[in-house]
Amino acid sequence: MNDGGQRRYGPLGTALVIIPTFNEAENIRTIVTRVRAAVPAADILIADDNSPDGTGKIADELAAEDSHVKVLHRRGKEGLGAAYLAGFRWGIARDYGVLVEMDADGSHQPEELPRLLTALKGADLVLGSRWVPGGRVVNWPRTRELISRGGSTYSRVLLGVPIRDVTGGYRAFRKETLERLGLDAVSSQGYCFQVDLARRAIEAGCHVVEVPITFVERELGDSKMSKDILVEALWRVTAWGVESRTNRLLGRKSAGPTGSRSAGAGSTGAGSTGSGSAGSGAAGGGATEARSAEAGSSGTGSAGSA
Repeated sequence: MNDGGQRRYGPLGTALVIIPTFNEAENIRTIVTRVRAAVPAADILIADDNSPDGTGKIADELAAEDSHVKVLHRRGKEGLGAAYLAGFRWGIARDYGVLVEMDADGSHQPEELPRLLTALKGADLVLGSRWVPGGRVVNWPRTRELISRGGSTYSRVLLGVPIRDVTGGYRAFRKETLERLGLDAVSSQGYCFQVDLARRAIEAGCHVVEVPITFVERELGDSKMSKDILVEALWRVTAWGVESRTNRLLGRKSAGPTGSRSAGAGSTGAGSTGSGSAGSGAAGGGATEARSAEAGSSGTGSAGSA
């Protein structure tokens, strides 16, 4: 499949769904069962941060029952970003074609993953978006929604990234995309880890598409969101934004993580049909494309707030 006649994409290959866990014993069996039903051909990597509630033990039991389930035991709680980076490296080393980020608590609906994989046929990175038309959140308090929308808006404006849901964590990457993002230089955690990868993708000239999703607040277990995560996000995004704007004022070219420039033209969003090579499912419309930090995007959903 090609990108507007400009680029041809190869087959997706096998998908690896990375699910970081810390004290998710109440949720892990359910989410694994749902992923296996939604995308049977995909493998699952549970990256457990030595959960004291026994999540790692349950993960081992699931792996013993199903060869599609793998477990990465980590020494302790080191943050979401570190868990995903470890999962990315594990998957890349084993030549998975697609690497997916997914929460363990059910907030990311596995049943929507086939639509993300379908969109990835013509993209480098697909984001499950709450803030494009068709996207929504369920059972969130108004304050949480304001924080999320505000964080996405602040990041988008300050960093100049044409992504409506820049803080969202339901994502599908091609392996080659991750290899372009300079992962060894990523030190951000939590909330801003997602912003960091998004800005790196845009700076590297990646073709990014947003697909509307329904985000459902967890019913079991405790949220990992904290004041420290929010503070880290605020100061890191501000620092990145100041650096970017200073470079522009001084006439410096803002090189991407691999030294490449982002694409210079806006793009028009389009719906997708068909099924991802890593699994079958109904394709959804309403995908929104984000191509460049230097030009606006005229994709469907561009009027939605973030």
